[in-house]
Amino acid sequence: MTRIYYRPIVSCDVARPESAMTLAGGWGWFSDVEVLRRGETPIVVPASQLPDSAAQSLVAPRPQHLHQPRIMGIVNTTPDSFSDGGLHAATDDAIAGGLAMALAGADILDIGGESTRPGAQTVAHGEEIARTAPVIAGLRAAGFSGVISVDTRKAVVAAAALEAGADLVNDVSGFTYDPELAGVAADAGVPVCVMHGPDDPATMQNDPRYDDVLLDVYDFLEERITALEARGIARDLIIADPGIGFGKTQNHNLTLLARLSLFHSLGVSVLLGASRKRFIGTIGNAPQARDRAPGSIAVAIAAFAQGVQIARVHDVGETAQALALWRASIGEI
Repeated sequence: MTRIYYRPIVSCDVARPESAMTLAGGWGWFSDVEVLRRGETPIVVPASQLPDSAAQSLVAPRPQHLHQPRIMGIVNTTPDSFSDGGLHAATDDAIAGGLAMALAGADILDIGGESTRPGAQTVAHGEEIARTAPVIAGLRAAGFSGVISVDTRKAVVAAAALEAGADLVNDVSGFTYDPELAGVAADAGVPVCVMHGPDDPATMQNDPRYDDVLLDVYDFLEERITALEARGIARDLIIADPGIGFGKTQNHNLTLLARLSLFHSLGVSVLLGASRKRFIGTIGNAPQARDRAPGSIAVAIAAFAQGVQIARVHDVGETAQALALWRASIGEI
């Protein structure tokens, strides 16, 4: 039997039908769903026709702190990241940059010590620890009390980061690169972000292909969530990220963005990391990554409009301002 997928058609309009369902305990609602099957034309049906299990996955409240949109600020402690390589390569600069992002509106700081841009090479464990753990410890010593995420594929790096004060593990490989990483997170009892991405960033853009990119990414994330639960990580501690720009063409990225709300059917919170990616520069006529803030903000707001709980961004202050105005315009303030 062909598998059926259900995508809520999310609205944030102030006029809401009485029959509408609240999406994930948050700000969006839906009264219709798109029914998707591989190789078939999608159809739209009333949400009242959802099977009970599918409806429960969509309406079950996510963690309380994610009942409103959140901003994750990117702090790359690397010399070679695609957008801001070198800006925060020194520990003191990274700490200062993270604190500035917090003041500008970042709810979460994501500290990464290994570039995962196309063509990037793997960084040795010790070097990655030296780039990240002192920054995390420095942010805590400076009084930052918000969430700190470590962006790593490696168990020993995550363990050092958690000891330094991190409280979320964000793995671009979907916990497939290092089989010990899930255990580190499970033992610590911390949330994790599982992303659809390749094992090797160096080759991920070499002609990526999918049978159906939307459903293939969904199936991968579903399988990884099941695997993480089996390792002892509770579903309400899992965040899913479709991995925009990781092993995907521009058309792949746009296909995922158009139906992003499908990933709420996983029954977990959703994160989008599209900030300053190449497709934004291509469509927005901004060849230099540093000039892609307007396009990045547009994509982030579009994601929040589909109920995505977290946007991972470089331009925190600008995104926070846009988000505040968007929320006011839909009656959320």
